[in-house]
Amino acid sequence: MKLSDDVAIRVHDVHKDFHLPHHKEDSIKHRVITTFQKKDKGIDTLHALRGITFDIKKGEFFGIVGRNGSGKSTLLKIIAEIYTPTKGHITRRGRLVPFIELGVGFNPDLTGRENVYLNGALLGFTRKEIDAMYDEIVEFAELGEFMDQRLKNYSSGMQVRLAFSVAIRADGDILLLDEVLAVGDAAFQRKCYDYFNSLKERKKTIIFVTHGMGAVREYCDKAILIENGKIVQEGNAEDVSNAYTRMFNPSKDPKHKQTNERWGSGEAQFTDITAHVTDEKVTVDVVCKGKQADLRNVIVGMDIYDDKQRLVSGIDDEEQKKHQFDVAKGETKHLRYVFDNLFGGGDYKFTISLKSRSGGYVYDFWRDATSFSNTKDVGRYFPVLLPVEIKEK
Repeated sequence: MKLSDDVAIRVHDVHKDFHLPHHKEDSIKHRVITTFQKKDKGIDTLHALRGITFDIKKGEFFGIVGRNGSGKSTLLKIIAEIYTPTKGHITRRGRLVPFIELGVGFNPDLTGRENVYLNGALLGFTRKEIDAMYDEIVEFAELGEFMDQRLKNYSSGMQVRLAFSVAIRADGDILLLDEVLAVGDAAFQRKCYDYFNSLKERKKTIIFVTHGMGAVREYCDKAILIENGKIVQEGNAEDVSNAYTRMFNPSKDPKHKQTNERWGSGEAQFTDITAHVTDEKVTVDVVCKGKQADLRNVIVGMDIYDDKQRLVSGIDDEEQKKHQFDVAKGETKHLRYVFDNLFGGGDYKFTISLKSRSGGYVYDFWRDATSFSNTKDVGRYFPVLLPVEIKEK
């Protein structure tokens, strides 16, 4: 199927089945006997993917999310041509570099330096090319004093830093990322995300599989949610992230109505949110109340969208955690958030969430909870994260 000029990858009606025998065939006699049995005896068929179809445009940062066992990794391995589909096909334009299992080919008995040359050779680099990029690899990985130690003495985080630093030297048109930063520490993850931003600026196409919805919201242009081998949600990153999070947050309050705009467990809820704007500051007053239980380490998430539903600002995850609080059953909390008014002229809406410190458990999610209009046109640049002052009233 011929791709249009703006499409990098087309996935069309892809199915993948795995045949799982009930018993291990550990002898020639057993293999001969089972060959003449009916094919449905002693074998289960796992339908890992069931008709997956979507397009990824050139230069898109495209997210794939879903629970464990949903089919995400199977889909990625088909895109990377590690697996072949049972039915359907994938068409792509451009060279693909998969970051699925970093460090494959590393030898634990060799030093870090030797593994750079070994892994680089597996990626297709000549020794001369690795010589030229070696210092950059070591600097990015921040492992200069450890490069002559054996890899088996490295921590798992050090190994993934070295593997990622080598892998990003392979210049491709399409990058396939499967939770490659799960082991790296927060500082190294931020460094890698800065690298991803540079890829976006260079219009590289990136396919990103993760369980971190913060990263999906911040980096992805579009996303899909897979459940039981099917796409159950497709569209902008915010809607897909919310649909994923809702899977883990069924309401515990029968009186707490669940809608696309308002959902959560109901154990604590927002009761009011108002925004006030001046030429210098944007002030947001939030009121929330404990409903069913005493809750500890609660945080408030806040995202700001423009009138075209584009995410233009919000509160950094680490900043949220600095201002966690406890709320008892029946207790009301009053909080105030103050931003510098760096917004351009126009209308803006706030989406807020009341959640556990990890962010994985949502008590109340409220889309378009309040809004403000900015008449002072101060420019068109919107930093993703604004400095914010947070205090209890």
